[in-house]
Amino acid sequence: MIRIGIDLGGTKVEIVALSSDGRELLRRRIPTPNEDYRGTLATIATLVRGVEQELGESGTVGVGTPGSISRSTGLLRGSNSVCLNGKPIRADLESLLGREVRITNDANCFALSEATDGAARGAEIVFGAILGTGVGAGVVVRGNVLVGANAIAGEWGHNPLPWSMDDERPGAACFCGQQGCIETFLSGPGLERDHHQLSGERADAQAIANRAERGDKACCATLERYEDRLARGLAHIINILDPDVIVLGGGMSNIARLYSNVPNFWDRWVFSDRVDTRLVKHEHGDSSGVRGAAWLWTPQRHAA
Repeated sequence: MIRIGIDLGGTKVEIVALSSDGRELLRRRIPTPNEDYRGTLATIATLVRGVEQELGESGTVGVGTPGSISRSTGLLRGSNSVCLNGKPIRADLESLLGREVRITNDANCFALSEATDGAARGAEIVFGAILGTGVGAGVVVRGNVLVGANAIAGEWGHNPLPWSMDDERPGAACFCGQQGCIETFLSGPGLERDHHQLSGERADAQAIANRAERGDKACCATLERYEDRLARGLAHIINILDPDVIVLGGGMSNIARLYSNVPNFWDRWVFSDRVDTRLVKHEHGDSSGVRGAAWLWTPQRHAA
């Protein structure tokens, strides 16, 4: 039986079909219906049926989406596609497709993909961190997504930046209602805001990284602050979870110097005489989320 994965994003819905050994059999991507819950459900169902018809085989279905399924209500919460919030998306999809559907957070799918056949393949404990417009993460232990009692395992972005300095407190306001969250420092917009505040210049994250490569002093200083903060955030994770591998995804993960510089910083805060955790870049890139959704159906793996 094929494994079908769905990556449900705010602007696009992507589907992939994988063989039992992880070979990609088919991939499609279409725009997400704009703030249309019923339209989104119909789009997913149409994609699944189309894939199965084209391949001549039925499949299991896994879905990755921003937000998570509430343990208490069974409804989706915390999605940036707000029309999905408060809706029984899993139950509705199961009714439409006539089979069990596994759904989990898109960061969990990223981590599962990289732990299964990506940059962290074979590792026992994997922390997959997405550094993009926001900051999220997923945890995979012995090949299984760690969901947690509240279905929020991996939400490191909404903890305070550890070992914060005087000039980092109280920190910028976060959409979650707190101040000084890791996300406000380590997201792409967080890097851009920090650069503007200290240099007076406005530039996007990629431009800052490019200019730092060419030796621009202000941009180098901005990236050094970012690396130090990322090292502190990840040291906190290492002290609690002690992962074998930390995989980075999202736009900020494309800054090559992070992989050599951040481990040099984190030794100071990790409670160990030696740090063997590896920091690596994703292998599957933008495909990790949809591949991870498909891999939810490997035996013993489950979603929220």
